[in-house]
Amino acid sequence: MKSLLPWLCVVGLVIGLGWAYSAGQKKDTELAALREDSQQLQKLRAELEETKGSHTQAASDELVRLRKDNEDLLRLRNQVGQLRKENQQLATQVQTAQAQAQGAQAQVQALRAPPAPIPVPGPPGVPAQTPEQQQASICINNLRLIDGAKQQWALEKQKPPGALLTAADLAPYLKAPVLPACPAGGIYTLNPAGLSPLCNISGHAVLK
Repeated sequence: MKSLLPWLCVVGLVIGLGWAYSAGQKKDTELAALREDSQQLQKLRAELEETKGSHTQAASDELVRLRKDNEDLLRLRNQVGQLRKENQQLATQVQTAQAQAQGAQAQVQALRAPPAPIPVPGPPGVPAQTPEQQQASICINNLRLIDGAKQQWALEKQKPPGALLTAADLAPYLKAPVLPACPAGGIYTLNPAGLSPLCNISGHAVLK
């Protein structure tokens, strides 16, 4: 027994050392795992901070963009209001110009219109002529002048009755270089030589 006791002590010491070594290895393994977990935690914290900063920057950029869009919208609204105001002013100016143009056109038409004939007083006891009668008298006088010019043309040119002629042929035999016009707007027909000229308005005819 005395010889086994030292061996037993040695075996116990070896077992104790093995257990202590195993416990140390286990602690080292746990410590390494804890260190790795700590590193991962720090890495996650850094990523979280980076993500948080990125989100904060994105939110700030979005806020800046929204403010700019709001300013652009207000500016566009102001421009639209200004354009509407200018369009209303232009519409008013166009209406005024149209009214002025219509007034000017009416004045031009009034100037172009033949003046109304002035009643000519007749002999005492004879009623004055109406405007229509005055126009008929002027037209009949024009027809007589044209007929006289036709007769002079036929005589000088030695044209027989029935000879055709134009207004240019009669121009030298009239006071004016053109044929007189009917004051009522009638249209003259010269007719051949030997026939009286005619007006297409009833009552405007030379009585022979």
